[in-house]
Amino acid sequence: MINADGSNPVDLTNTPDIDEFYPHVSPDATKICFLADEKVGDKKVRNLYLMNIDGSGRTKIADNAREGCWSADGKKIAYLKGEFNKYTLTDYASKGLCIYDLTTQKTEEHPNKELHHLYNMTWTPDGNWFVATVHGGMGYKHAILAFEANGTKVFPLSKWKVGGCRPDLSCDGKHLAWGASDETLMIADIDFSGPEPKVTNVHPVAHCPKGFETYHIDWSPDMQHITFSYGPSAGEQIGTRAPGWNICVGDLTGKWAPVTMDGKDDKEPDWVPIPAGGR
Repeated sequence: MINADGSNPVDLTNTPDIDEFYPHVSPDATKICFLADEKVGDKKVRNLYLMNIDGSGRTKIADNAREGCWSADGKKIAYLKGEFNKYTLTDYASKGLCIYDLTTQKTEEHPNKELHHLYNMTWTPDGNWFVATVHGGMGYKHAILAFEANGTKVFPLSKWKVGGCRPDLSCDGKHLAWGASDETLMIADIDFSGPEPKVTNVHPVAHCPKGFETYHIDWSPDMQHITFSYGPSAGEQIGTRAPGWNICVGDLTGKWAPVTMDGKDDKEPDWVPIPAGGR
């Protein structure tokens, strides 16, 4: 964890033999859910963990799981189930969606049993919708989908010129960010009040030159800034190593700058909300 200007880096996990990634901070800023690649060789597995914001209380909550995301009240974590028992780096190797209740420590399956090849989910504040990327599943080649959290309806956002991958919703659920290509990040307004989601005001918010890539855009809690990962195309592996990559912060006018400088596989950032009364 670091300050938004890149100062005061703190290692929260201190586990040199385990790869940890896709951190997501709870709405009250007290906990983090994240993935961990554990063991080696044929025994390697990707699991979902939960810990306190200071790195203490590390607890496994799901075996063979993919990226998790929080409900707005911080009481539940939705995550994707691994498609195969054998470890794979394929980002869309998922089949099924589960919701873990932190209070009861019980897990329920999503009512739509056809959810397949999804990745990078985000959950609306009212709890009624998920938005995620699909790749080669559910009848789609590659698209960003909105689907009901408590039902089976699915809507591709391509009709609103939303294409690409790795979407993120703002904390008020009214703005969408995503990667339109390897070099361009987009933002838009999104409205979930009608019978299906509607997207307007689509426009780019960051762009990088050829030979580099930018991924993993994430809205700041005040919705005035974004953070994302950026680095050279050569050597980057989705879901694992990315030599030369750093974390960047930008505003909504297209101005951005790196806030890490070490280039040590820095990817998949998430903002920590400042609790009421905090600094």
